[in-house]
Amino acid sequence: MYTRILLAVDGSDHSERAAKEAVKLAAGSLESQVTIVFVADYDDSKKEVLHSGSSAELDLKRRKKLRPIEELLTTRAVNYKVEILHGTPGPSIVEYANQKNFDVLIIGSRGLNSLQEMVLGSVSHKVVKRANCPVLIVK
Repeated sequence: MYTRILLAVDGSDHSERAAKEAVKLAAGSLESQVTIVFVADYDDSKKEVLHSGSSAELDLKRRKKLRPIEELLTTRAVNYKVEILHGTPGPSIVEYANQKNFDVLIIGSRGLNSLQEMVLGSVSHKVVKRANCPVLIVK
């Protein structure tokens, strides 16, 4: 039974589908908790900081990307918490997952980067190679 579930999201359609799979896994136990992790990418953060008026506004934009996922988990009565990390997505997700000893990590096969649409996303590829727990990739 999976009780400690890590859901890596970026606001893409693939991450929303990954959230639906997280709900299915969490439904198996009342003790299950999903930790939603969103990584504020260093490269994107520079642009976001320049275009936002304040750090509160920037935080609000990031949380807005998570809103559909949080609504899904709330309507399905799944216990969850949100962690916003800062860094490069692949390594940040792997480091967090390995430090916290999750039972399973769920991630979409591709993210928001249109350049990587033709193959397995580079973030999900890095996560599969380096995470110490089982990884479920959702397409």
